[in-house]
Order: sequence, then structure tokens, then C-alpha cells
Amino acid sequence: MTMPTTERPDERLTAPGQTAFRRRAWTITILLLVFMLLNFADKAVVGFAGVQIMDDLDISASKFGLLQSAFFWLFAVGAITIGALTSWIDARWLVTGLMLIWVLTMAPLMWPLGFTAVLVCRIALGFAEGPAYALCTHIVHSWFPPEKRGLPAGVITAGASIGPLIAAPLLTWVIVTWSWHAAFGVLTVAGLLWLAAWLILGRSAPPEGSVLATSVVVDPDTVPVEAPLRVILTTGTVIGTALLTFFAYWSTTLKVAWLPLFLSQGLGYDAVTSSRLITFPYAVAAVAAVGAGLASNRLTARGVSRRITRGYFAGGLVVLAGLSMYLFTVIDRGALQMVFITLAFSMNSAAYAVAFVAIGDVVHPKRRGTVLGCLVAFYSMAGVLAPLLLGYLVDAAPDAITGYNNGFAVTGLMMAVGGVLSLLLVRPERDLVRIRERVGVAR
Repeated sequence: MTMPTTERPDERLTAPGQTAFRRRAWTITILLLVFMLLNFADKAVVGFAGVQIMDDLDISASKFGLLQSAFFWLFAVGAITIGALTSWIDARWLVTGLMLIWVLTMAPLMWPLGFTAVLVCRIALGFAEGPAYALCTHIVHSWFPPEKRGLPAGVITAGASIGPLIAAPLLTWVIVTWSWHAAFGVLTVAGLLWLAAWLILGRSAPPEGSVLATSVVVDPDTVPVEAPLRVILTTGTVIGTALLTFFAYWSTTLKVAWLPLFLSQGLGYDAVTSSRLITFPYAVAAVAAVGAGLASNRLTARGVSRRITRGYFAGGLVVLAGLSMYLFTVIDRGALQMVFITLAFSMNSAAYAVAFVAIGDVVHPKRRGTVLGCLVAFYSMAGVLAPLLLGYLVDAAPDAITGYNNGFAVTGLMMAVGGVLSLLLVRPERDLVRIRERVGVAR
């Protein structure tokens, strides 16, 4: 078999056409950035209102950890289900459906509920948010050629940090002034406004040929080919990315679920100070995500191996985050500790965009949504385990600060080991060759 060419003369766009195409692609990207912003703002509310929720529902730290963990119980189911549907249903309508579910599961939290009712709402919301990041990544990959995906992917990843960054001062003020129920009301209205904008401005992804028409001429040997899932899922790049995102997401979950409580209960900062300090990791993560995507793009365009621009880069960021997390548990409260806290909860976020672009390097578009969904399903297990483990350690320790330090120290060491393993496994060029050999495509 021979590989079809990646570019045909009749697929090339005129200059005005390319300008309109890029404008539409970035409109979609910005809309999805806001989608991710809202997705992570609602995750953050439970952390910001943790003390009030525990008091209102009369629950312990362990039960609060159960509430946070429950959000991820159907996360994997949603990720795999929606990821598989991308092969048959337009991703635009899948996103629309997810936001509808999101609004319907957020609205009941505007009123006082018992623990069980809150638990059910969080489980249902987790199903809707499980596929969100993978689906958004799949869509932006469909609008940009391979050598330009790093930046828009970084923008999407930044939404996960910008959401809590905006939510921290705004929603904390709403929570303190009214209640945590009012904060969910604000998010419900925001979700409805976003849905209206998406229905008006959103567009279906273009054919692959249209995207390649905006690309530079590429070597056909660097273009992914169709292959069975069993072949794709056993490549080093996919396995390494799975490990990297698992340990990175363990940290992300703790940032959303427990970092606000760590700052208040563990380190003794008041609510207003904690809401300000929490913005540092999110602000740095947003900038780092875009910067990492842009740097990966530029290095790849200059001919640097994707093993370095994807694997070493993403893995190194997770190692840095893990070591920083361990270090902030062994030094006293103060400015230096906040520097390490910021690095620990931001560098891992910057790694996502680069790691997921590596998947686009080796997976054909027809399989991309399914593979990304499988990856989210795998790393969502970290979301289930991390809140439970930290809640247990806090309750089991003689005091809160000891429990928090034990939990974060263990997490930091796991992240460092996981980052090193992924760094060794992610090798897109090698895996492209192996996939071609296994499916019988001639070079």
C-alpha cells in the first residue's frame, strides 16, 4: 500500500479563504476556552466553599473527600462514551449536549439539599464533564494543521486555569456575601449564556483536506495512518501520555478539591487571603499552558525531534511539579513555600497541552476522539483516588497540617516518578514507523 499525498492542488485555499478559515478556527478555539473555563470554575466552587459545605451538610473531611471523589465516578464512562460517538456524531452537537447536561445538574444546587442529593448532582455533572477536555482538544485539532496545534491546544488547557482564576475572587465574594448555592446560580446562568453563543457562532469541524490546505507541505511519512485501537493504544507515546496525565491529574484534582482548604485549615490563612493566594497557581498555569504550546510549536517547526518537543518537554514539566510539591511540605509557611506551591500546581497543567498534541502526532483523526476519550477515562481514576486518600490522611493525622503534608509529599514523589517514565516512553517519530509497519503501510 502507498500513503496518499497530504495535499492536492484543488484543496489549496486562496489567501482570503485562508484568512476566513483561520478566523473561524480561532473563534471556535475561544468559545471552547470559555467552555473549559466554566467546566473548571464549577469544580473549584466546592473547594472554595469547602468549609461552608462541610458545616451545612455536617460532614467530616473524609466524607467531603467522598463528595469530591464522586464527581469522577462516571467521569470515565462519559469520556469513553462521548469519545466513541465522535466517529458518528458531529462534535459540535456533542458539546451542545454536554453543556445542557451541565446546566441541568448545576441548577438544583442553587437550593439547599441534603448530602445524598448533592452527591447525585456531582456524579451526573462528572459524566458531562468527563469528555470535555478530550472533546475540545479533538475539535481544535480538527481546525489546525499538525505543526500549529500546540498553541490552540495550550489555549484550551489555559481555560482550565483561567476558570478558577476568575472564580476565586468572584465566587468567593458571592459565597461570603450570600451562600455557596448562589455561586452555583451564577455558573448556571453563565452556562446558558455560553450555550446561546455556541449555537450562534459554533461551526462543525472542516474536512481534513481543508485543514491540510492551510498547512505547510509536510512529509507524507509524518502523517498518521488509520490503525486498529489495539495497535494505537499499545504504542509508547499513548502509554507514556496516559502515565503523564494520570499523575498530572492527581495534582490537578487536589488543587481543585483540597488546595483552598489546605491554605485555610492547614496553613491558617483567612478566607480572603486564601482566595487571593489560590490565584497564583492558576495564573501561572494559564500562562505556562499557552507558553508551553507555543514553545513546542516553534521547536517542532525548527526541526527539533518530537520526542524532545513533546515527550521530554511534557515529562520534564511534571517532574518539576512533583519535586516542587514535595519541597513545599518540608519548609515553613511563607513566600518561598508559596513559590513551590505555585510551581507544584501549575507546571503539571502546562504539560497537558503538549502531551495531547503528541497523541495528534500519531493518531489518525478518525481515531483521535476515541483515543483521547480513553486517555481521559484512564487519568480520571486519579480524580477518584486523590480526594479520598487526602481526606483519609487528614482525618488520620494528629493535626490537619501533618495530614496535608503527608498527602502532598506522597503525591509529589509519585508525580516525579511518573514524569520520568513518560519522558522515556513518548516518542512520536518511532511510533509512527511502528504503526505503519503493523498495518502494512509502505514508507
